[in-house]
Amino acid sequence: MPVPKTLGIETEYGIVHRGVDDPNPISASSLLINAYLSRRSQPGVGPGSPRVGWDFVDETPHNDIRGFSHIGSMAPEVETHLVNAVLTNGARYYVDHAHPELSTPECADAMSALRHDRAGELILIESMAAANEVLPAGEELVVYKNNSDGKGNSYGCHENYLMDRATSFAEIVQHATTHFVTRQVFTGAGKVGCEAPWMPEGSIGFQLTQRADFFEEEVGLETTLKRPIINTRDEPHADPLLYRRLHVIVGDANLCEVATLLKLGTTAIILAMVEEGFMDPALQISDPVRALQAVSFDTGLGQPLLLADGRTATAVDLQWELLEQAQKFTLERGTELTGGPVADLVLLRWEDVLTSLEADPSELVGVVDWVTKKHLLDGLAERHGLGPGDARLAALDLQYHDLRPERSLFARVGAEALVDVPDAVAAMDAPPDDTRAYFRGRCLQKWPADIVAANWDSMVFDLGRQTLRRVPMMEPTRGTREHVGTLLDECETVAELLGRLST
Repeated sequence: MPVPKTLGIETEYGIVHRGVDDPNPISASSLLINAYLSRRSQPGVGPGSPRVGWDFVDETPHNDIRGFSHIGSMAPEVETHLVNAVLTNGARYYVDHAHPELSTPECADAMSALRHDRAGELILIESMAAANEVLPAGEELVVYKNNSDGKGNSYGCHENYLMDRATSFAEIVQHATTHFVTRQVFTGAGKVGCEAPWMPEGSIGFQLTQRADFFEEEVGLETTLKRPIINTRDEPHADPLLYRRLHVIVGDANLCEVATLLKLGTTAIILAMVEEGFMDPALQISDPVRALQAVSFDTGLGQPLLLADGRTATAVDLQWELLEQAQKFTLERGTELTGGPVADLVLLRWEDVLTSLEADPSELVGVVDWVTKKHLLDGLAERHGLGPGDARLAALDLQYHDLRPERSLFARVGAEALVDVPDAVAAMDAPPDDTRAYFRGRCLQKWPADIVAANWDSMVFDLGRQTLRRVPMMEPTRGTREHVGTLLDECETVAELLGRLST
């Protein structure tokens, strides 16, 4: 049966160190994050201390849902020597390979995750300001919320959803794949050109997504090579007898807030339908990897996809069918486990966006990223006489994702906002109050000096001369404001907190 769709986003940001001859992205990423942490730990600036590090004890990134684990799984996937901090909003801010990465706290619905994703953008903007204050004259760190460097390298924006452990993995593969292949029509961030090695150079002028070029398998464990549509990493970060975490690597990093809401909200509903056995098996796509790329290359949205039963349908057609099933599902089963009122909003916007994609995609400027970017690039190309393949178009593509407000093409659009700026600013420091992230964040705010380390499912406290105390947090729906808010308000010390937790 469905479990509450606790969810979150992990975003790797592109980074450029301007003004140096031989830039090192790992050093640049470390400087970026450390500058933010230093600024936030100054007296009177931000609550608590963000210097609490990440606890790697439960990191097993090569455990496979299919029942095996790779030898030597702790490296290089887990880079324990790089900066890796836990923030007072419950998020994780760290260097991942050669990129700064921010993982939102666990969220109970798509709107909460969107709010913390926006907070993540503001954290990166403040990080740039803090880093550039200490760099020598003529140097600058610039951060981009995108997924490709245009040179054959891609970095991810990963989603995470808790599911019922009892759900057949084969059912997830069969049914969720269709959604991941076709949702690109509203989740794609858009990209000039193509980096798929098997495509002729110059054959694709613009496509829906930045990530489709880099996927090679339908199912697999990897996230950086031979990327799969369905990832098999088995790290629930929760009670493993009750939960599995579906680690989704096939999405783009979005700037349009409606796109982010739909990316998360539609997927949460689809996965609940998979758990309930509510999905129509007739919607299975014959060759998902090639279909993923075919959809991305098709800006006209008319490419027929071959289904396993021999029928054909476009990505928009299949999204309409998924929406109709989702509407029926929520009518019969309710939305309590998929976001409540937020799920109702998702269904409404899902229908609105599909209607516009069919009628006139230009109606979605400021709503869907690929439409917005294409509109800007087409306008610039027309005004300046830029032909297909002009290097200036690729430069403008990158500028769309520039997080510097004064340089960002996206910032000029006036895109539809679902999150008020004050709410996003508040979420930079405050955790969501309806998941275990509330307990983590409040403890970090109140007792930073008494916390040794933290991760998703536990915190380690230091009581001085006594043995370190680990507090498990295996249930994501506990540790909420309702559950522990009064307790945290009343306790003056960590010792008092732990004493009352143990009674």
